Amino acid sequence: MTTTPTPEAPPTGRAIVRVHFHPAHPTDGLYEQLLDVLTGITPQIEPLPADWSAYLDLTGALRYWDRDVEGLVAVLQMRLLALHSVPSSAGSGPTRSIAAMAAALTPPGTATVVGDTAYDIAAFLRPRPVAALPGIGPTTARTLTRYGISTVGDLADTRPATLQRILGAAAGRQLHDLAHGIDPRPVVPAANPRTATVSRRFTADQLDPEHHHRTVLGLADALGSRLRAGAEIAQGLTLTVTYADRTHTTRTRTLPEPTAHTPALATHAHGLLTSLGLQRARVRALALRADRLQNADHAVHQLTLDDTDDRLRRLETALDRARTRYGPGIAGAASTRHISGTAA
Repeated sequence: MTTTPTPEAPPTGRAIVRVHFHPAHPTDGLYEQLLDVLTGITPQIEPLPADWSAYLDLTGALRYWDRDVEGLVAVLQMRLLALHSVPSSAGSGPTRSIAAMAAALTPPGTATVVGDTAYDIAAFLRPRPVAALPGIGPTTARTLTRYGISTVGDLADTRPATLQRILGAAAGRQLHDLAHGIDPRPVVPAANPRTATVSRRFTADQLDPEHHHRTVLGLADALGSRLRAGAEIAQGLTLTVTYADRTHTTRTRTLPEPTAHTPALATHAHGLLTSLGLQRARVRALALRADRLQNADHAVHQLTLDDTDDRLRRLETALDRARTRYGPGIAGAASTRHISGTAA
């Protein structure tokens, strides 16, 4: 392996932050409230609601607030905690990729700040395992390791032509740049897509997988009812599991077609839960979020020769009317049995 000269100096002067929120129990509208706190610091925010995080560009805000990166990130974290009792973790650096890597190393309530000099960037990147670099999945990491490239420093020292032969032209060039701290991608401000969340917090840690299953089915039932009442459909689902130690795991799935149909929501929610393999995990809370909501007028229902789905939709409409008239408890048991049979 031949050492090559470092490419052009990495961009300096930028302060990109990746912040992760760690709510004890996610609730409907909480993510939007947390974003409002960030907006009080800088308008340069790119929401990432699927994993309760966001990118911020603090470059201009540092001058406005007359603080360094550490000081302004501390202000941000204190506001999140004081206003919403939500701890956060943050990683900062001169690029998106470095900020993401720093955030991944950082426990809740703390921050990791990487300076923007060439020395700071190299000192942070080079010892990291190659799998820590954004864009490198398990398969690519194994391939690189077979060639003796196990750290980001190894990757940076490998000739671009060699990487291109191993990984392909585009991937080889991109990863070689990232290994040197070169990542010009900006933070792209965007409106936070509308979401709706239902959650269940247990009075004691719940270890029973069957209880987790029933709870998720009930959440899908409640979420579907809420969406239909608001004439909205979801394009994706996110399941968040909060454990006894207040850490949480999130799984997200894009739906094959936007829907507010409870059996469809239940089937995909059940798939998300199964993918986690919780077994005897000590679960404190479960939350199910409908992502990227749009008006129900945009719904497209695929036609089939089987009338079972149409009968289920008529039953669903009847249950919604019963809830409206008598309250949610009246239809809940029947609806849960109906969903369970569909999702099994």
